[in-house]
Amino acid sequence: MNDVVEEVIPLNGRDLRLLRPRDAEALLDEHAFEHEEYLPYWAELWPSALALARAIGGRALHGARTVELGCGLGLPSIVAALAGGRVLATDWSSEAIAMTAANAERNGARLETLVCSWTAPAPLLERAPYDLILASDVLYEARNADVLLDLLPRLGRDVWLADPGRKPAARFLDAAAGDWEITRRAAPELPNGALYRLRQPVAT
Repeated sequence: MNDVVEEVIPLNGRDLRLLRPRDAEALLDEHAFEHEEYLPYWAELWPSALALARAIGGRALHGARTVELGCGLGLPSIVAALAGGRVLATDWSSEAIAMTAANAERNGARLETLVCSWTAPAPLLERAPYDLILASDVLYEARNADVLLDLLPRLGRDVWLADPGRKPAARFLDAAAGDWEITRRAAPELPNGALYRLRQPVAT
């Protein structure tokens, strides 16, 4: 992919440099959309990714096994890797994974990548459990909420989720409250949303 632009993101005392496609709409594949309704959401730098990256960047991960679901351009994954996490960045889009890998190399971050759909999560589950699960703005469709309610408990016990205030996210959080302890933290990038941490109690 040659038609790209660079975003410079000041974060925790350093500038991260991310490449992204100049025109996300130009990436729309009509056949793929008709088959799965897949849109190139990964090609944008969304406020939720910035909020999650800033939250993670303030932590020392000390080798924590970390997975990002729907990594897009890779910003939270890159920040987690720079914070000391052992990161697996995942997305259904092979183009997103290629861009994440390029952006990680560009910023001196070492991470692994994996093309994987949540509806066929075997490659993700083979590596579970993870110490930390990251996701930003993944609840833009109701079907995603249903899939994640089933998938997340099989991946790990600690989830950081950034959301701009989408309706499916509210339904997801209501449903998840029965099994997870949920804390909410405001983020300036998300005036109508928040950063949520979901933790499952350890069985005694």
